[in-house]
Amino acid sequence: MALSGTRFKHICKLFSIYMAFLTLLQIQEMGLRSCGENVWISDKASIYGASRISLGNHVRIDDFCVLSAGEGGILLGNHVHVACYSSIIGVGRISIGDFSNISSRVSVYSSSDDYSGEYMTNPMIPDAFKNVDHRSVTIGRHVIIGSGSVILPGVCMGEGCAIGALSLVKVDCETFGVYAGIPALRKGERSRGLLTAEKRFLKDIKRD
Repeated sequence: MALSGTRFKHICKLFSIYMAFLTLLQIQEMGLRSCGENVWISDKASIYGASRISLGNHVRIDDFCVLSAGEGGILLGNHVHVACYSSIIGVGRISIGDFSNISSRVSVYSSSDDYSGEYMTNPMIPDAFKNVDHRSVTIGRHVIIGSGSVILPGVCMGEGCAIGALSLVKVDCETFGVYAGIPALRKGERSRGLLTAEKRFLKDIKRD
């Protein structure tokens, strides 16, 4: 059965039954760089560097998520979900494309300490004594990242790729690839049928 625009809006309103979300005024007072329509942010989420965070339309950020934007900023596209306990953190730019889904307890880092032992680590140490890796992370459209996965600095995830739960992603992921493991390796090919579903979905919500 087709999901009409009215049904879609109704489902969005039902979110408030299960968790408490910030009001529109509270979101406006956060000072986000930009914010689209129908944005749902849990009142238990933590947002840092709000002036460097851009949110598209139809975005939902659940309980206990942490978004901490450095110089590069954080950009979430349209129809993006960030599930509970997930973290999006770092100095480098982090962008998440339209229709992507970040499952619970996923960590996306655009900054990482040097683990070699040649340098000191942690934010309480001056930069002169550290060798932090700051690189952008790009997550394409229609990407789904399974629960408990970790995405490291410099990773580019192509459109439609899927990451299995508890994976460690250290290198780029190809378009519509299926990846899993530590480190994450390509396991197969994901169907492109969702692109057809996207066209139907957008047509349906515009018609309402």
